[in-house]
Amino acid sequence: MSALGHYLEDEGIATVAISLIRPQTENTKPPRALWVPFELGRPFGPPRDPAFQKRVVLAALRLLERETGPVVIEDFPDDDPRAQTDPAWHPPFTPAAAAPGPADSLATRLEAEVVLLRSGHQRWFAQHRRTTVGLSGLPIGECARYVAEWLRGGRRQARARVSPRR
Repeated sequence: MSALGHYLEDEGIATVAISLIRPQTENTKPPRALWVPFELGRPFGPPRDPAFQKRVVLAALRLLERETGPVVIEDFPDDDPRAQTDPAWHPPFTPAAAAPGPADSLATRLEAEVVLLRSGHQRWFAQHRRTTVGLSGLPIGECARYVAEWLRGGRRQARARVSPRR
């Protein structure tokens, strides 16, 4: 929607975008945007908190009063008051496997992590009958091998194996 703002502005309609992904907003350079640090799908903040949501909307509308430009991107000053990190969360790999290193090491760690995630992916697929892997039609392990080969510099070989599902 950020790019659409330019066309609307050309027709004399003032616009303000609410941005959840700041780099995307910086790339599209809308006429006016308020970046909010909330989780995706919650551009106005937490549900069932009309007072907080009103603050977000008013901050966005205040950008219409700005005479600077042609691009204004402002940060909303507050985080979601209900957002909390999950202290029980941890990555699905061992700390030794997560050590930083060259691309080959990263490729090896990726392949190892996907092995650990495979059962969760299989449960998801069994429940939803669809996959998040995409149109490649490759099993999740093969997708990991594809990306690992790319990381190791074998781009052509890996690409040749991918064929879209018909």
